[in-house]
Amino acid sequence: MAMRAIKFSKGQLEYLDQSRLPSKEVWRQCRTIEQGYEAIKSLQVRGAPLIGVFAAYCACINMRRLPSDKRGFIKNFFKSLEYLKKCRPTAVNLSWALDKLKEVVCSGQGKTINQIKKEILRQAIDIHKEDVLLCRRIARNGLPLIKAGDRILTHCNAGLLATSGSGTALGVIYEAGHKHKNIVVYADETRPLLQGVRLSAWELGKNKIKSFVVCDSSAAFLMQQGRINKVIVGADRIAANGDTANKIGTHAVAIAAQYHGIPFYIAAPSSTFDLSLSGGEQIPIEKRPGKEIRQIQGKIKVASPKINVYNLAFDVTPHKLIKAIITDKGIISAPFNKNISKVLSNK
Repeated sequence: MAMRAIKFSKGQLEYLDQSRLPSKEVWRQCRTIEQGYEAIKSLQVRGAPLIGVFAAYCACINMRRLPSDKRGFIKNFFKSLEYLKKCRPTAVNLSWALDKLKEVVCSGQGKTINQIKKEILRQAIDIHKEDVLLCRRIARNGLPLIKAGDRILTHCNAGLLATSGSGTALGVIYEAGHKHKNIVVYADETRPLLQGVRLSAWELGKNKIKSFVVCDSSAAFLMQQGRINKVIVGADRIAANGDTANKIGTHAVAIAAQYHGIPFYIAAPSSTFDLSLSGGEQIPIEKRPGKEIRQIQGKIKVASPKINVYNLAFDVTPHKLIKAIITDKGIISAPFNKNISKVLSNK
């Protein structure tokens, strides 16, 4: 579990370029906020919790370029936060982390610029450490839901590469793997960018969890055959009623799971909840470039560049399809509109 996707030390920010996995493990240095923006936008750095941590560090690196007078610094620092928020609109962890940095500045009225900078950096490091801790808690809380011999389907990647710790959905699986040596994981390939086959399968292999990669379209049939008895996925934003945004294709998996009587679980940190939204219809859904569907990994052309493409990065799974949400605060069950706020308020 020593794997990590970003490193921050002595003011230097490095990240594992996930667009190159699994063929190559390439580490890159992020020197500017523009490089950070592009790394997130192009999914070199991805996963809702991780992009929040990474963006916080990007904002810290950018402080070196800002005016030295307090008024000018604050004005431009706030601009940098808004700039970073725009790179991926669906994952709420991004704005959650950057808003925490903004709170530091707003509460530092009587402090010097250097003091404010130190506190901003300290907050970014705290966000990083907290993400590691939240992953541990999610894994422990989700462990009782996994039994020996379980055959678990997961969609997209919600593991070590998507967080600063062991992951959310995969974090629960890794914890279960330590206790039960005979669990099996089915990882959807996750079209069009193949996060399941490229990233989840790579992680699961490194952690010696028995796994199979399957086509997205085969999930329902595998459930019908009895090869899958649980589904666990991550989340990018969860509304107050439990409606959950996750990688495109998740909604279809949830429908198939309900039809076959299979429990469908969400695993996510408390930072992924957006209680300002009453339902999933209010969650902004990112639309991505058509070339991601016309080409495989930007290399193999599978369609004419002239065809129209509607490429949504996420969908929303209605809360009625969700058995429970595994969080760092505990497991949340229906009715979600009452129990989410109740569980999240626990310290």
